Amino acid sequence: MPDQTADQAGLDDLRGDCAQCFGLCCVALPFAASADFAIDKDAGKPCPNLQGDHRCGIHARLRQKGFNGCTVYDCFGAGQKVSQITFGGQDWRDGSPEHARRMLDVFPVVRQLHELLWYLTEALTLPAARPLHADLRRILAETEQLTRQTPGELAALDVGAHRQEVNVLLLKTSELVRAGTRGRKKDRRGADLMGARLKGADLRGANLRGACLIAADLTGADLRGADLIGADLRDADLSDADLTGAFFLTQPQLNAARGSAGTRLPESVARPVHWTARL
Repeated sequence: MPDQTADQAGLDDLRGDCAQCFGLCCVALPFAASADFAIDKDAGKPCPNLQGDHRCGIHARLRQKGFNGCTVYDCFGAGQKVSQITFGGQDWRDGSPEHARRMLDVFPVVRQLHELLWYLTEALTLPAARPLHADLRRILAETEQLTRQTPGELAALDVGAHRQEVNVLLLKTSELVRAGTRGRKKDRRGADLMGARLKGADLRGANLRGACLIAADLTGADLRGADLIGADLRDADLSDADLTGAFFLTQPQLNAARGSAGTRLPESVARPVHWTARL
């Protein structure tokens, strides 16, 4: 189990706070009419459900209205960072078209950096990763500093190169953490497990990095200590599964899955409301 330290508390700063954001995800990001979205919307165009106060007019009814995709999205706190720090609280609606464009261009960049901050912060809560803590803290500080650059610097940033540097440490973290799991640890990194029948499967300490688990049946599966970074859990059935101690699992991944009151989760994520709510 993760240590309950200041690093664990730091995850709270990496959750979206819509009250401090100018609805950036509702403007910057594109979507196409599909099972996840009821309409088409181009990048840079405000969603018709976005109100003048930057709140969603159908927030409580997103799933009923066909906007499932909105309910699984999380900016990892990038929205409030860009709104209140990068642009000093200036609304994209209040400036010039150029100001709005720069703000909407920078938001996805900061969102990627904040996702890396989430993984690095979580890594620092894992006791098995203590040999790497100094390096993890160093690159976490570097990543945080990158998020505080000027809009021009952020727009020019090579996020991919920085992600590769972070990933080296995250891979080492994964190896250390999973080594503590007894028994044979399955390596399913990048595996195509779409629709796989994994009911009751023993996946303790498994490497599921980047695995495609879309619509997989993981009912009652044992995922304790599994590495889930980048795993696609859309419509995967996690009912009664045990994810205690699973790491690098994000709220968007969990929100995209199905589960039950019996699903056991790490403390870093919350049980999605729609798992038990009637639609």
